[in-house]
Amino acid sequence: MKKITLISLICLSISTSCNWNKAQKGAAIGTGAGAATGAVIGNRLGSTAAGAIIGAAIGGASGALIGRYMDKQAEELRNDMKNATVERVGEGIKITFDSGLLFTTNSHSLSSNSKQNLDDLSRILKKYKDTQILIEGHTDNAGTKEYNQTLSEKRAAAVSNFLRMGGVTDTRISSYGYGENQSIEENTTEAGKALNRRVEVAIFANKKLVRAAQKGEI
Repeated sequence: MKKITLISLICLSISTSCNWNKAQKGAAIGTGAGAATGAVIGNRLGSTAAGAIIGAAIGGASGALIGRYMDKQAEELRNDMKNATVERVGEGIKITFDSGLLFTTNSHSLSSNSKQNLDDLSRILKKYKDTQILIEGHTDNAGTKEYNQTLSEKRAAAVSNFLRMGGVTDTRISSYGYGENQSIEENTTEAGKALNRRVEVAIFANKKLVRAAQKGEI
């Protein structure tokens, strides 16, 4: 599989082949993709969580330092959270939870089995405190769009509130629901629907971490 880079994602977002020289590529990476470009990238990837991470990237040597900070965090997350998929994306981390492991059917109440995973997540987020956290709820297409939208919002909020109660600073966390609008598989099979029912968590650098990286102080 061809490796997806920040440059290739920016090129996709503006529908160009991007035959840039090294200076042009460096300038694009150095300024970061930006929030608006990140949203477009998210649509291309089928994940606004991934788009948010790419949009927050600063690139260059500073971005490499942030990447190493995230490498350490991702390793701990993978070791401690066995029922979640942890991926390094750009200068951040994307975590995907199967909603079936977090919630009972048609509910936004967290299951008892999910709480250990979220306790581990809270602990690691508190250890690596210089990050922002975006939590997104997603559903399959069973039921009405309105119902799925509300359910996805409530599920994202339930995870957010659990992390807050676990001691993660409120101002670090944002949550959104996307209902059935960001399917990653076709909703024509039960297996596809199961993959679409998920909660995604994006972790990326906050301003303090960016400043420290730019000063080489990470």
